[in-house]
Amino acid sequence: MAAAQAVSSARRHFRSFELVLGLLLTAGMGLAVLFSGFLFPDGGESMDLMARLTPPFQDLAHPLGTDPLGRDVLARVIVGGRISLTVGVLSVVGAVIVGTIVGLVAGYYRGIAEVLLMRFADIQLALPFILLAIMFLAILGTGVDKIIFFMIVAQWVQYARLVRGSVLALRDREFILSARAIGVGNGRIIFTHILPNVLGPIVILMTLNVANNILLESSLTFLGLGVDPLIPSWGGMLADGRTYLQTAWWVSVFPGLAIMFTVLGLNLLGDWLRDLLDPTGQTSR
Repeated sequence: MAAAQAVSSARRHFRSFELVLGLLLTAGMGLAVLFSGFLFPDGGESMDLMARLTPPFQDLAHPLGTDPLGRDVLARVIVGGRISLTVGVLSVVGAVIVGTIVGLVAGYYRGIAEVLLMRFADIQLALPFILLAIMFLAILGTGVDKIIFFMIVAQWVQYARLVRGSVLALRDREFILSARAIGVGNGRIIFTHILPNVLGPIVILMTLNVANNILLESSLTFLGLGVDPLIPSWGGMLADGRTYLQTAWWVSVFPGLAIMFTVLGLNLLGDWLRDLLDPTGQTSR
């Protein structure tokens, strides 16, 4: 018994540490990006060719060094975070809205609506993501708005399937049947009785997908299919610095660390939310 209590206590302390670390990493990067315009009014574009490729920690004016054009790496990392976080958040919000509506309709009304919507979702899931991204962005061109739109189109299916499964488990429960029996309309049942009960899994998936979309945006930009190279972004900085890895490693390493710490913070928050909102996980602790 004592050993079990010690393990349970250690697990709770570890979960608390995960929460604190996740909040620190996510809030720290979020605040830095939010105030990037105040911290770096030039947007990280000021060039000093006399100070090009300055190593990090050698100049107070450029604590993380400079890139091949003499631009401050710290400024560009923080300013570049605006693109990645904007893409990550907006694409997830859009996918949640579309996927939740489709999942609610398919799960509650069933019939031909469910068949058509879910078969279309299955067809989309069968398409390789990277191939779909290359085709989509090659045809429509690059840009932040196009990346966001593509990610919404590519990821609404996850939320639709998740919501549909939850709705199927709820639609014949006693409180739903009672609401129907007293004449409550379908719209009110969906949005006041069913939707609040499926928000937990949606929030968890949203947190994890924001981190995933930050990686996707950086990967697409690194491949030349994302943000305009003239706009500071983490993926663009990685692409710019790949030819200098042996002589100026900091040009690529610091944006890579920014991606890693941001994604790590979001994943830790997602794990904590999963334990908080999942009744099975709570009873197992």
